[in-house]
Amino acid sequence: MTTAVAAPAHTMTVAAGDSAADPEMGGLSGLVLQLIDALGEWGVALMLFVETVFPPIPSEVILPLAGFLAGAGRMNLVLVLLLATLGSYLGALVLYWLGAVIGFERTTRWLGKLPLVDEDDFRKAADWFHRHGKSAVFFGRFVPIVRSLISLPAGADRMHLGTFSVFTIIASGIWNSALVLLGAAFGTQYDKVEQYTEWIDRVLYVAIAVVVVTFVVRRVRRVRAERNQRTEHGAVPARGRRRAEPAGD
Repeated sequence: MTTAVAAPAHTMTVAAGDSAADPEMGGLSGLVLQLIDALGEWGVALMLFVETVFPPIPSEVILPLAGFLAGAGRMNLVLVLLLATLGSYLGALVLYWLGAVIGFERTTRWLGKLPLVDEDDFRKAADWFHRHGKSAVFFGRFVPIVRSLISLPAGADRMHLGTFSVFTIIASGIWNSALVLLGAAFGTQYDKVEQYTEWIDRVLYVAIAVVVVTFVVRRVRRVRAERNQRTEHGAVPARGRRRAEPAGD
């Protein structure tokens, strides 16, 4: 997308025809870098849009790496910031619309069936919204989990769309800018990133493991709780009926 970036002899030269991730930069971070570079700035918007509802790759990973590519001269920094915020807003708008048109409970049941999505997260976002009111849409954008899902109860409560949009765009812009600029600072020192690649990969792997394990544990606990409820409300009366049958003969 841009021409080559000049660098001293001891650093790497980043050219438009080069691979997104240096061969020395492998692992998960290298794969994500390649994906973002292949999709471009509009791809960042698409990934942020999807991440709002179903986070296969969280924004905490996408945005710093997009900023890294921008700092290395591979993407337009301003365009990344604008399109990332656009993607976040459009994703939030979808959840707002679902809450307003379909309703909170039905949407929660539907989205709760997605991988790595738990109904309890939607209810926590709803509690946050009901406790803090409209300001929750702004400040909730800086809180993990709540950040993505706060739009659903806002739509279900028919929060004014203009207020919702202003709060969402400003807060998402601040959050996105912080992560993108952090990555861009590393991008200007491309030759030093290799030193941190292994550490970055470890952080990503641990984060993914924590998300998956947490989801599985919560899902197992929910299944057990539902099973116990069915036992208490269904099995006990059934046993009572079996005991009463001989008395009627």
